[in-house]
Amino acid sequence: MIDELSAQLYRYAFHFLRNQEDAKDIIQDVFEKMWLNRKTIDLETVKPWLYRCTHNAMVNYTARKSRTSYMSNQELPTPSTPFDSSFESMQVVERMVNILPPTQKSIILLRDIEGYSYKDIGLILNLSASQVKVYLFRARVKIKKQLIGLSKTV
Repeated sequence: MIDELSAQLYRYAFHFLRNQEDAKDIIQDVFEKMWLNRKTIDLETVKPWLYRCTHNAMVNYTARKSRTSYMSNQELPTPSTPFDSSFESMQVVERMVNILPPTQKSIILLRDIEGYSYKDIGLILNLSASQVKVYLFRARVKIKKQLIGLSKTV
């Protein structure tokens, strides 16, 4: 069970953070926290508890990281391989998901990539199913508006 959960949590953290080492560190910290709180965690709700801790740890990590690092305006390297438009499309969508607020980003990842139900996402993020639906709708609208804006500039 732990191996399966750690793989799922790692996938979620990696999609959120876009960095293997950071995702591994977050998951390790979450499992350490679970071990320290093992006597107080109900086995029936361990999965939502782990996802909630992972979400909170990622939000805290990105906030800490944004306070301590500055973005530089560097040119993207030119590809030496033939151009693949499907890869570029995936990158555009990933960038749009990455600029969403943390809760909306988590909901998009949990629903569209991990396939969780509204109820499960609500348990993980401590929201009602209707709140999850609203956040998901708003996130998709933001992404759609950005895609429309991007297509007008091209």
